Amino acid sequence: MDKKDIKSLAIGAFDGMHLGHQALFKKLDKNGAILVIDKNSAVITPGNYRCEYTDKPCFFYDLNDIKDLDDKGFIKKLKKDFVNLEKIVVGYDFAFGKDRKYSIKNLKEVFDGEVEVVDEVKVDGISVHSRVIKEFIKDGDIKKANRLLGHTFKIVGEVIKGAGLGKKELVPTINLKVEKFILPKDGVYATITDVNGFYEPSVTFIGHKKSVDNSFSIETHVIGKDIQKAEGEVTILFFEKIRDNKKFENLKDLKEQILKDIEIAKEIVKEHTI
Repeated sequence: MDKKDIKSLAIGAFDGMHLGHQALFKKLDKNGAILVIDKNSAVITPGNYRCEYTDKPCFFYDLNDIKDLDDKGFIKKLKKDFVNLEKIVVGYDFAFGKDRKYSIKNLKEVFDGEVEVVDEVKVDGISVHSRVIKEFIKDGDIKKANRLLGHTFKIVGEVIKGAGLGKKELVPTINLKVEKFILPKDGVYATITDVNGFYEPSVTFIGHKKSVDNSFSIETHVIGKDIQKAEGEVTILFFEKIRDNKKFENLKDLKEQILKDIEIAKEIVKEHTI
């Protein structure tokens, strides 16, 4: 859909594309689109990955390009880019412009079309807000984060070469370099990992390898498989934390724990994928 065809816009940072954001998207008409104000920092759902959670076209403004605009300047830019814009949809806490000094009131004053404000969304009495979901993720409470997201939290990383210790002494893993996604608290998680186009049950470790060299690592073991060749991007979906990161006296004890983690992960993943 071309910008000239857009008649309604949902505007926001849309970090997470969570249930609160989905409530805004439902207010768009058939010629509606999503305008993401992208902060280009580590977020729940960065960049174009947001587009996977909607059937509406997504457009992006870099925050640095618009952060110093006043209310009139912001609307002028919108009207220039979306010449047939008739309706703006925002959340109840929307603010914009330099130092976020402009409010919904200002938006209604300067925009000559309709402004629809969507109320706060709650799940189990908890406000569905990106800030809240981030805290759950950082605390390792993936189950609560997923409830508020309305989908499964994921990270995407580039395959990098590991030390090879896992395959020799423990279990084979795929090592990842992850950028722009926020990371869960250090620990071991029940996950599924997409390698070469297929999602497989997995156990994922994030943190400093206390029992080895204390280097930071993000690595995933695809249960029951020794992936000989993984390259490019790998996606990991997180279901639940199994345990905290801890130091073991030797590799034998670590391997015994990993095998226990694998059995726990199998049961957790089974609950989510049946």
